[in-house]
Amino acid sequence: MTETPFTIAIPDDKLDLLRRKLELTTFPDELENAEWKYGVPLADIKRLTERWKNGYDWRKHEKELNDELPMFTRDIDMDGFGTLNVHYVHARSSVTNAIPLLYCHGWPGLFCEARKLLPLLTQASPDHPSFHVVALSLPGYGFSEAPQKQGFVGKQYAEVAHKLMLALGYDEYVTQGGDWGFLVTATMALEYGGRHHKAWHTNFARALPPSPFKEPLSFITYLCTPFTAKEKEGLARTQWFRSRGQGYFAQQSTQPQTLGYSLADSPVGLLAWIYEKLHNWTDGYPWEDDEVLTWMSIYWFSRAGPAASLRIYFEVMGGTSQPKFQWPRAPTIPMGVSFFPKELTIMPRAWVRRCWPIGAEFDHDSGGHFPAYEKPSELADDLRKMFGKGGCAYGVVSGKNGYP
Repeated sequence: MTETPFTIAIPDDKLDLLRRKLELTTFPDELENAEWKYGVPLADIKRLTERWKNGYDWRKHEKELNDELPMFTRDIDMDGFGTLNVHYVHARSSVTNAIPLLYCHGWPGLFCEARKLLPLLTQASPDHPSFHVVALSLPGYGFSEAPQKQGFVGKQYAEVAHKLMLALGYDEYVTQGGDWGFLVTATMALEYGGRHHKAWHTNFARALPPSPFKEPLSFITYLCTPFTAKEKEGLARTQWFRSRGQGYFAQQSTQPQTLGYSLADSPVGLLAWIYEKLHNWTDGYPWEDDEVLTWMSIYWFSRAGPAASLRIYFEVMGGTSQPKFQWPRAPTIPMGVSFFPKELTIMPRAWVRRCWPIGAEFDHDSGGHFPAYEKPSELADDLRKMFGKGGCAYGVVSGKNGYP
């Protein structure tokens, strides 16, 4: 499992092919005054397509990524799935006893989602802990190899991440994740918690309401306790997502290959499919066109192609769109949760506390589904408080409290 330095270097012929495909784009029509009611506005996609075709400089952004991010690849031997070559960023702090932290993205996230967070977490200071950060490209994403066999589920993604941390010399580590990163790190907490995985933090805590049959006291308390104003807003956001924003989930959980043909062949189809989420899942984040196009370009040029990123939905969900986010038991290692108002599902605090043994809670007035990118300072502060002096996870990694 030798580590190999990695540099993004997309061949010229792939850039030429992308440009030719963009030139051949056929756009759909649009109803009058549709704006975002039916999906991404035509004007937005035409503007982004024109920029991607004429003006956007991939080589400039490719160089920035290479200059900013210390990237590597490594083979990981998987139980029953052969060897996977995975891509990751490994940003080390100058602090010798910095805390090893795995950052785990979801869909449509990427390894570079953490690029703003890395310099904050690796910063040395006597006032807060510092971290060695590993930002993994999940198998099938970015420049990681994709699984070739069926049945690669949460347990396997957790195995990849755990074995990567061990290979890097981090026998004990902590994690942060949202979206599928929540599933992966929660699974890691169950499978490797205590001996290796020492604490975890998420911005995507899932929870179910109490059952009147299994938890009658909690259910009665739920009926008698009014929701706070923020909790009402969170439930409204959750209802919006379930009624107006979850169509992608049904498609990707049941027939991902069918969608994959369009995403693999049409860069504009890929752009529209993901840009919708970047817009709707953030809290008024002022996306610059080149930010969006860099995100899209990494998906387009990804090692396995954009279709590979969809299959986690089918595998984890078992070919159904019915949610299965339930665990046989809650992890026992320290856990922290950050709540952002434009997350996709936001459950009342009592429901979350009932499902998970939370040691640290952080409430924010703005932010959405991609806090590492949208709100890096806020997320970094939450992690510093959780793992800093007086935090619920201070000193959990042997001999590495993060302070100079």
